[in-house]
Amino acid sequence: METRIAKNYHERLTPDNSALLLIDHQVGLFTGVRDIPVAELKHNVVALAKAAKVLGVPIIVTATSPEMWGPIIPELTEASPGISIINRTTVNAFDEPRFAKAVETTGRKKLIIAGVSTEVCLAFPAIHATGIGYDAYGVIDASGTFSETKRITGLMRMVQAGVVVIDYSTVAVEMLKDNASPKAGDLYGALDMPFAGLVGQLAGAFAKRRTA
Repeated sequence: METRIAKNYHERLTPDNSALLLIDHQVGLFTGVRDIPVAELKHNVVALAKAAKVLGVPIIVTATSPEMWGPIIPELTEASPGISIINRTTVNAFDEPRFAKAVETTGRKKLIIAGVSTEVCLAFPAIHATGIGYDAYGVIDASGTFSETKRITGLMRMVQAGVVVIDYSTVAVEMLKDNASPKAGDLYGALDMPFAGLVGQLAGAFAKRRTA
């Protein structure tokens, strides 16, 4: 067990070993989110999807009982044109055979997962994935839930199970690896981090000074 957890925490994420699973980012569920501002949550999950697209990371999107909880937020579907959404009724996404097959088909062993709610839609599949041999990474700020208690208990349970917790921008820059990459500009643009925009302006100012 100690060797397994060490591998989860120490082995790098790359665009070639990872897949992104976006679980239940649905309009009805967003209305109950209380642990993160809804606008911030929307920004982060959309940015994560855009960054994955820049890096060529496979994306799987699923929705639970859309007739009950509504469609996927339009911002996410607009950011991922043409992507198919796996509708299901199961609470744990992995209990839906089409979802489990889609994950297996990617051939990736590192699963970057975000979901609403954190303690169910993220935690259940992340813990399950860890148990069957995947390395699961829970993207906390691209997930949300309905109270601080739910957030804390969900996080604790995932950590106890060996899920790696991470945030949306860190997971992307780890896969980028090198700021000299030709994808760096598009990636940072996708992440849309205000401080990164300022850094870019500063770099531009320095470049103009050197050429003056």
